[in-house]
Amino acid sequence: VSDASGCSMIAFLHTGAAKFPQNLLSRARQAVSPLLAGVLKGSSSIVSRKLASHGFGASMAAMSSFPPQRYHYFLVLDFEATCDKPQIHPQEIIEFPILKLNGRTMEIESTFHMYVQPVVHPQLTPFCTELTGIIQGMVDGQPSLQQVLERVDEWMAKEGLLDPSVKSIFVTCGDWDLKVMLPGQCQYLGLPVADYFKQWINLKKAYSFAMGSWPKNGLLDMNKGLNLQHIGRPHSGIDDCKNIANIMKTLAHRGFIFKQTSKPF
Repeated sequence: VSDASGCSMIAFLHTGAAKFPQNLLSRARQAVSPLLAGVLKGSSSIVSRKLASHGFGASMAAMSSFPPQRYHYFLVLDFEATCDKPQIHPQEIIEFPILKLNGRTMEIESTFHMYVQPVVHPQLTPFCTELTGIIQGMVDGQPSLQQVLERVDEWMAKEGLLDPSVKSIFVTCGDWDLKVMLPGQCQYLGLPVADYFKQWINLKKAYSFAMGSWPKNGLLDMNKGLNLQHIGRPHSGIDDCKNIANIMKTLAHRGFIFKQTSKPF
């Protein structure tokens, strides 16, 4: 009866009930009930403290107070391009990944991912392959940038992102992708730049607003600052997109609301 967990008392009440006088059994149950309730309450408190010690309490609290974002969708983008030392000109996009991130849940809903065949410098340099992990066979025979941009537009339409009532915005790690790389290559090739590529969120700026420090080493610093594990290999476009999405989700759970950082063209 004195078992701290209450197990002996419960067993006694169940197994001995048939042999025990009803009036005494009723008194025993009345005496045990408050004690058992206290035991269960104490166990619950212990479990809660254990969860909190591992950070689960804070995570659940953050999820329950997840603030609404200004956009229905975030389009996470990270180009990889031809490169060398010294740098070659013009640079050409060779990997074109986009992750569609739900602004309410911050979960990935859809992926666009294509490799692009360079035309000015069709042969990748050893430096480029070592940096990006992209080998020659991954770009040979792939669509041109013009064709990939057409497929991006088709994907945007299929995902409902061209609907005027749907608010979406691109997110990049820095301004280079949409301020320098895409418009520069499009200008060189005589291609138009779609309006949806002309406004974006620079994750480095968003992170500095949220955390109060500038991430000099980009994704590596942001992951370290948020105690996140780096996903995949650095300078893989699709892996970098996954890291960006993970950082955004973590900042959003901390209460950060993302805003456009680029200036209108």
